[in-house]
Amino acid sequence: MPGRDAPAAVAVAEVVGAHGLRGLLRVHPYQPPAPSLARGRTVVLEREGVRQTARIASVAPHGRGRLLVGLAGVADRSAAEALAGARILVHTDELPAPGAGEFYYHEVVGFAVATTAGEPLGRITETFSTGLNDVWVVRDDRREVLLPVIADVVRTIDRPARRVVVVPLPGLLD
Repeated sequence: MPGRDAPAAVAVAEVVGAHGLRGLLRVHPYQPPAPSLARGRTVVLEREGVRQTARIASVAPHGRGRLLVGLAGVADRSAAEALAGARILVHTDELPAPGAGEFYYHEVVGFAVATTAGEPLGRITETFSTGLNDVWVVRDDRREVLLPVIADVVRTIDRPARRVVVVPLPGLLD
């Protein structure tokens, strides 16, 4: 767990295994192409509640949305295998700035959600992917609503007000 003054970090990938004999890691980025995983960047590896920092020595594409990542100090297969299952986190203040109309999912957790008609739906508690699109889990004291994160539903994301306005698809709130 980070200390009180430690910068916030967000998981961007997971180590799925070792590759070859020289300590390379097979990495599954949560949002390819994963620009936050760049050579020279310091990342946090988290496994079973234990965190350690590491510097990325190399990054290369590897198949369908995967990466081969080399970390400084990880020089053989055994060291790489020991990291399997670790999540790779990046400090939020080091993430690339989102483009116009873009956002990071960790930013919207806790945002209030309301319909264009003004009906409050609750707060975003998490995001998950269905394969076709992502979904926000919105909860209040009475219910849970699953909102697809698509242009037909999400109208505005107001960062300063920590608020999202949506147009629910027919039957979504029934």
